[in-house]
Amino acid sequence: MAQTLTPEIIGAAIEGLETRKTRIDQQISELRSMLDGGGTQATPASPSTAAQTKRKFSPAALKRMREAQQRRWAKVRGEAEPASSPAAPAPAKKKRHLSAQGRRNIQEALRKRWAQKRAEAAVPTTTAKKSAPTRKKSAKAGKRGAGRKAATPATPAGE
Repeated sequence: MAQTLTPEIIGAAIEGLETRKTRIDQQISELRSMLDGGGTQATPASPSTAAQTKRKFSPAALKRMREAQQRRWAKVRGEAEPASSPAAPAPAKKKRHLSAQGRRNIQEALRKRWAQKRAEAAVPTTTAKKSAPTRKKSAKAGKRGAGRKAATPATPAGE
């Protein structure tokens, strides 16, 4: 059974190979930039990759990534640790403890603050009531309020 190559099959094959080629070109350019810090590209970049900017990592982040990759490869090779492991874990910082005198000072300051707050709450603030304007009640105001209450119909309990 000989397979005939129609123009549609050939066109689809060309499109597939071109997408592979652009992907390979991207990977090659990324590897070249890693090799010499953004060296020249032999092939022109496609318009979609030219618009993207390369991420910049801090030296500390690059160091962590490099060490992590070395550990992963050491694990694959069956080694315990990579030969060049310059970043030894830093010794843990000594925990700080509060002295008894410092604790007493903090407690005393809190007691003073709460005593002051309670004293302020105990004193009635009459200045706020005096600042509000006083209104005189008129005879109409009393009648108006009574009329509203009488106007609301009472609903029977059965409904």
